[in-house]
Amino acid sequence: QVQLVESGGGSVQAGGSLRLSCAASGSISSINAVGWYRQAPGNAREWVADITRGGYTRYLDSVKGRFTISRDNGENTVYLQMNTLKPEDTGVYYCAVTQIVGPRLWGKGTQVTVSS
Repeated sequence: QVQLVESGGGSVQAGGSLRLSCAASGSISSINAVGWYRQAPGNAREWVADITRGGYTRYLDSVKGRFTISRDNGENTVYLQMNTLKPEDTGVYYCAVTQIVGPRLWGKGTQVTVSS
């Protein structure tokens, strides 16, 4: 099994930046891809970005050009650099992995609050 721990959330004003971290431990070899999701109160959880085992990245249209997902293989960590933050980026951000075989696994989340 893989265990995920997110960190780096906080409160910023619109236009500010945050860098989220997702530290993975356990069966790293089982991971096929790592993604970031977010959820605001009353809203469905939405996909934000992901990075595949081969290092390919994808982004939600509304965050393209502002967010960057990356990884540090040596530390088994995936990052989400968030720049030019907007109030609509507010929510709990979750790290999740898709496994080669097995269920999707989730971290516990980290709160991001962007004030106008």
